[in-house]
Formats: sequence, C-alpha cells, structure tokens
Amino acid sequence: MTDGFPEDAGKAPRGSEPEVSESLKAFGEVLKVLRKRAGLTQEQFAPMVGYSVPMAASIEQGRRLPSKTFVDRSEEVLDAFGVVRAAAKHLTRKAGLARWFEKWAELEALAVTLYTFESRFVPGLLQTPAYARTLFEEQIPAMGDDQIESHLTARMERTKILTERPHTIFSFIIEEHALRRQICSPEAMREQIDHILALCERRNIDIQVMPQSRGYHAGLGGPLRLLETPENAWHAYSEGQETGHMISDPKVVSILQQRYARMRAQALSVEDSVSLLREIRGAL
Repeated sequence: MTDGFPEDAGKAPRGSEPEVSESLKAFGEVLKVLRKRAGLTQEQFAPMVGYSVPMAASIEQGRRLPSKTFVDRSEEVLDAFGVVRAAAKHLTRKAGLARWFEKWAELEALAVTLYTFESRFVPGLLQTPAYARTLFEEQIPAMGDDQIESHLTARMERTKILTERPHTIFSFIIEEHALRRQICSPEAMREQIDHILALCERRNIDIQVMPQSRGYHAGLGGPLRLLETPENAWHAYSEGQETGHMISDPKVVSILQQRYARMRAQALSVEDSVSLLREIRGAL
C-alpha cells in the first residue's frame, strides 16, 4: 500500500505520523504566538478553523503536520499577513504520507517518466476522492476523521501531477480484477472508471489493463513502480503491508525495468484497454 496506505495510498496507521521535528515545532510556535496575539484560546480557535481541539493542539505542539486547509483557514482567522503560509513552506514532513513513502513522493513530483503496475486496486494517482475515501475509511486500524481528511488531501494533491506535468510520461498497467472489484458504491465505481477513461485521452498518459485471461505474466511478483528523475537516474519502489522499499541499485532497477517492459507487451493495448474499461463500466 502506498503513500503509506493501500498502495501508494497514504496510509500511515502505525509509525507514519511525522516525528516531532524542528520545522514542526517552529510552525507550532508561530501558530501559538499568532493565536495568542488574536486573543484566542485553543478551544476558541479550533472550531473557527474547522478542526477538533486535540488536533489543533497537536499541531501547535509540533506533533502533527497541518493540512493545507488548516494552514489556509488559520491564515484567515488569525489575519496573519502571510506568516502562517510562509512558515508552512518550511515544514519537512508531508501530511498523509507514510514515512517509508515520503522519499518516493518527493521524486515522483519531479519525475520525467513514471511507470506503475498495480494488482490490488486502482493506483493512487488515478483514484477519485470517493474511491480513495472508501479505502481510508475501511483502513485497519481505523482512522479518525481528521486523519482521513489529511490522507485524502495528500492523495488528491499527488494526483495533480497528472495534469500539472504535461511533459512527464506516465504509464499504468492495472490488473483487470482490480478494476472489477467494487471497492465503493456502483455510482462511485462508475465515476472512477469514467475518470480513468478521461485520463486515457491525455497524450502523455498510457493506461493498459492486464486481462484476467492472461495466465502467467511478468508482474506476478507484486505491485511495482519505476521513475526517471530529471537527471535521468532511475529508481524503483515496491510495497507490502506496513512497509515500503525504494530501490536505487542500477542492477536491480534494470531487472524491474525488464519486467515492466514485458508486462507492457503482455497487457492489452491502450486501445483495447479503453474498450475493456467501457465494458467494465457498462456492467456496473
């Protein structure tokens, strides 16, 4: 699972919340000073920004990383002249991302080429808010409402690279059964398939389906991601339950590139994949 949660999802049940860092503590101190300047107690401030008192207190104490929504609302409520937003730019941890996924997320945002094979569910970068929310709401151990919102925000922020980086080459290969599995309601699943079909129309995005009729294929070892940095260095990432592993060894990365290349040949063509996606949608 990723971002720390099912797949690149941003799970983060145990050990994935950010440790207290100097930047988190500094942000908390700035927030506290501005809150007191405004003459507000934590109990008064929290509902004004739409968060629980414990959540606001944790952020102020440097134990939780604030979401963009929290930052924006705090800026407005405290009339901070841009100070809260400026302080947030220096935070060293990203909300909603598991520790093991953070480095990959940093590279992902800069990649010139990004390949993803997923066999469990719709890849995180392709997920709609409704689909992703269901994954977070069903997470074990259960997440609190604030955690769900934080992870959902992080997931949707990540998906922006598909539209904001038109020169990046994206390739996705998804097992057919992962697309047929009804993670959420039929309406939400139709919306999810429609979203994937819309992305198929973008020139820099290839989405292929690995059909159930395909017996053995090169991806049976599990989900896989590969990316190329602006410096043309390649990295790979694999993930299991509660763990994630980034791979930079050129020999290992080369092997994984060979497997992905074989999978692209074994999967349906882009055109045939679109036809199957429409068939799957029609059956919902």
